[in-house]
Amino acid sequence: QVQLVESGGGLVQAGGSLRLACAASGRTSSTYYMAWFRQAPGKERQLLAATSSMGRSTYYADSVKGRFTISRDNAKNTVYLQMNSLKSEDTAVYYCAAGSINWPREYDFWGQGTQVTVSS
Repeated sequence: QVQLVESGGGLVQAGGSLRLACAASGRTSSTYYMAWFRQAPGKERQLLAATSSMGRSTYYADSVKGRFTISRDNAKNTVYLQMNSLKSEDTAVYYCAAGSINWPREYDFWGQGTQVTVSS
């Protein structure tokens, strides 16, 4: 079992930056690949970025490529999402997830989410 807790969300102006963090607990949390998703009101949940268990491989959705960076620190059991050049359309609830098979598509554990609001 892996527990995930997101932090770092908030209100930011368009063009600004935020860094989200996802703290994972569980004895084998570092063996999971990790990802960030978001869901805006009335829209489907969207995979934004994923990192393999050791951080050697990453995946980015086209909508965030070049603006968002995923990273992980296994010593701290934490995954980060650095978000730059934020736009109003980035407003959503952001979720952290952990998976063990079919990287980067399937996930076993989810956090409760953190709200990001970008004002224009």
